[in-house]
Amino acid sequence: QVQLVESGGGLVQAGGSLRLSCAASGRTFSTYTMGWFRQAPGKEREFVAAISWSGGSTYYADSVKGRFTISRDNAKNTVFLQINSLKPEDTAVYYCSATYADYATTTREYDSWGQGTQVTVSS
Repeated sequence: QVQLVESGGGLVQAGGSLRLSCAASGRTFSTYTMGWFRQAPGKEREFVAAISWSGGSTYYADSVKGRFTISRDNAKNTVFLQINSLKPEDTAVYYCSATYADYATTTREYDSWGQGTQVTVSS
């Protein structure tokens, strides 16, 4: 498994932006599909975005399309989530995850998870 550490969360006003980062350990980062999930209080963890090992394919939840952008830098073992036009309903703990599966958009498809970073959006 790969070790994942998220950063970049914080408190932001509605309409603002954040850039989340996830640093991965290990030499095989470039072979993983990487994903971002989020979990709001009292809710299940939900898929946000994923990116293929090469960065050539990306997938988004309908609720974030057009506002969130996932990207990766395999040379730096890092995956990013750019979040724009934040809404109060985006408030959640955001988790980075890794899998060898392609087109993975569910929690059960992912093997490795970070500890999460809190994003709080005030109205």
